[in-house]
Amino acid sequence: MAGMDRAIEKKKWPAIRIVKYSAISLFVLAVSYLLIFKSSSSSIRVEKDRLTISTVERGPFQEFIPVMGEALPINTVYLDAVEGGRVEKIYVEAGTMIKKGAPILKLSNTDLLLDVMFREAEFFQQSNNLRNTRLSIEQQKLSLQQDLAQANYELLTRKKEFIRLKALYREQLISREAFDNAKDSYDYMKEKQKLTRESMDQDLLFRNKQVAELEENLNRMKQNLKITQAKLNSLVIKAPVSGYLTSLKAEVIGESKQAGERLGQIDVLDGFKVRARIDEHYISRVEMGRKGEFSLAGKDYLLRVSKIYPEVTEGRFEVDLTFDGGVPEKLRNGQTVHIRLALGDLTEALLLPRGGFYQTTGGNWVFVVDSSGSAAVRRPVKLGRWNTDVYEVLEGLKPGDKVVTSSYDGYGNMKKLVF
Repeated sequence: MAGMDRAIEKKKWPAIRIVKYSAISLFVLAVSYLLIFKSSSSSIRVEKDRLTISTVERGPFQEFIPVMGEALPINTVYLDAVEGGRVEKIYVEAGTMIKKGAPILKLSNTDLLLDVMFREAEFFQQSNNLRNTRLSIEQQKLSLQQDLAQANYELLTRKKEFIRLKALYREQLISREAFDNAKDSYDYMKEKQKLTRESMDQDLLFRNKQVAELEENLNRMKQNLKITQAKLNSLVIKAPVSGYLTSLKAEVIGESKQAGERLGQIDVLDGFKVRARIDEHYISRVEMGRKGEFSLAGKDYLLRVSKIYPEVTEGRFEVDLTFDGGVPEKLRNGQTVHIRLALGDLTEALLLPRGGFYQTTGGNWVFVVDSSGSAAVRRPVKLGRWNTDVYEVLEGLKPGDKVVTSSYDGYGNMKKLVF
């Protein structure tokens, strides 16, 4: 019996089988892990009530940008010093209403005053010279006319004498010598009368020319005197229009002001305009006549671009907008208004309401609610123009799509939001 008992040896797996099954197990575990990890990392559970879900719709679209504007008087007049001088008298203070023609400020300028006095004296002297010249011409003219009259008389007398002696000579009652003397005397007087007339004409022509030159010179001096007197009068600064004296840069008597220096400003308060500063990015798109609107005291007001200032300062340029319709009664000088400035005409477009999602996606993708309504799936899109309310949808969405438009902060690279 003892010889029949035998130990049963345990079968061992070959090493190659162990390696094979171990590899299979590791593969299955790895795939399961990746599937579980991928599933958990590509989606996130969110509370639907905390989301903003908007519907894509087709409707009217107008691109506009928000800009800040400042209410200004529609007409502003600046007061500049035409001539320099010292402040002699201040008639009114800044911050008061003033009527057209009312004096505001008086300057004194001794050099200008002396110049006016010198020009006046020179003008009066030239005027006296002209008067004396005219008197001299009249006297000379009278003298020449007397000489001419005397020459005419003597010519007539000698002509008669010549005719009488000529008749006597034909009848041989006088000598040839007497006849020749009469003829020579008559011819001499004809030449003398001719020379007297020519001399008078030349003298009058010269003197008239002299008078014309004196008159021209006198008129020129008169104009210069008027200009100088106007400069002297301009030392009294008067209001060119009725309005509000916004500023006056003269506070001390004796203060010196230079020619061309800005002295003050008058605002005409019978109307307002709005001046806005706009980012230079839009300088090629803002055109004359573009519409803008703002709200004040619960009422909307329409504006139109009336002037564009092309100069760019610190990355911005300025435009003036005038009211197209009524002006707000409660609008005040310097008041700030928030304007919606249109950049294009009203068109039909596919629209997506604006929201915080854009800060994360840059408008390149959004979460779109699926047909079950229980989740939102990431989808690439292309957005175009925008205004303060909506984006223009170019690709990726259709009317009726529901999009999560609230902020995507915290969603990372998630592909799906589970409600």
